[in-house]
Amino acid sequence: MKSDRQLKQEVMDELEWDPSVKDIEIGVEVKDGVVTLTGHVDSHAEKYAAERAALRIAGVKGIAVEIDVWLPGPNERNDADVARAAELALEWNVLIPKDQVKVMVEDGWVTLSGELERDYQRVAAENVIRNLMGVTGISNQILVKSAVLPADVKVKIEAALQRRAHIETQRITVVVNGDQVTLTGPVRSWSERYAALQAAAAAPGVVRVVDKMMIA
Repeated sequence: MKSDRQLKQEVMDELEWDPSVKDIEIGVEVKDGVVTLTGHVDSHAEKYAAERAALRIAGVKGIAVEIDVWLPGPNERNDADVARAAELALEWNVLIPKDQVKVMVEDGWVTLSGELERDYQRVAAENVIRNLMGVTGISNQILVKSAVLPADVKVKIEAALQRRAHIETQRITVVVNGDQVTLTGPVRSWSERYAALQAAAAAPGVVRVVDKMMIA
């Protein structure tokens, strides 16, 4: 098991290695395996990148992100500009049905609402907004339409997990209840956990994925 000191150093090294993160502006503290990131960055995209970098480190049990987004002069945008950019980004993304997602912006914080057919579309909508200039944060309130899952959806999800060689599928249990899928069992890292969640969310008819996996 890694010590807090070792985890801190590895997180700092990963932040320095990631070209999308200006690590000099981010502080790292670790206690009992839980990482806290502090400081300020120039964009929401950089904040997200810092979070993902910390989660890539094996042994990290949790993460608290206390990073503020401070927009420097060249990156400042008013809410109307951000809203127009967000609407265009959604319109040009082939994964998102046209006119199905509504955008509201307040002080750079984007709230997404509406209803979509699949969970991966909901995630795609958030992803296209994240990298827009002027965005300080995102609230994804998009609903996924309830649908009848195929009878063999459990088998399909398990097969998807099996195809991802870095996931120890034997340790993950898939439980289907209506349009909800619950994943339980131990995983080795946050990246493995995230990959399992992505695989389950991609299944047709899945409205919600409940994460009960533990890092061990």
